[in-house]
Amino acid sequence: MTTYIPSITIPGFILEKSAASILLPVGLGTAIGFSVSPRRTQEKYLALKQPPYHPPPQIFGPMWTILYACMGYSAYRAWTTGMNSFDVRKVSLAKQGATLYTIQLGLNLIWMPLFFGFKRPIEATADIVALTGITGYLAYAGAGYLNQWDFSDKERPMSEKRKETTYVDEKDS
Repeated sequence: MTTYIPSITIPGFILEKSAASILLPVGLGTAIGFSVSPRRTQEKYLALKQPPYHPPPQIFGPMWTILYACMGYSAYRAWTTGMNSFDVRKVSLAKQGATLYTIQLGLNLIWMPLFFGFKRPIEATADIVALTGITGYLAYAGAGYLNQWDFSDKERPMSEKRKETTYVDEKDS
């Protein structure tokens, strides 16, 4: 798992209020969307080779607003559920999840300026790869915890020298 890093994590006083948790990503996403010049962004988007049945550019603003609002509400729910628990492990997991959420939100917000604003497709691709890894980890770890999956019988040492570091062997049944 990751570590709680307070210096890069969205503060708890924001995450514990539903309106602030929702408005923060929506506001940041809207600000970044408008800062990258929507007209030029639409022109660049339409100039790209498009697959069949691609969505019209007018749908991206409303859909990303909904997605950011859902991410903010999910962060609020995860934070309040974890922090209101008497279980120390749940409190720790809520803090770690908040750090990962903050990192994924930052990666999510930086993609559009990288690709459309700075015209850096390689860096934007690296951003998407990192974002996919963090989001996959959040979904895998979160779903595993919520569904009470037990991976302890599948843990194997990484090497004989470092027995404290383990990985989960999914092939071993």
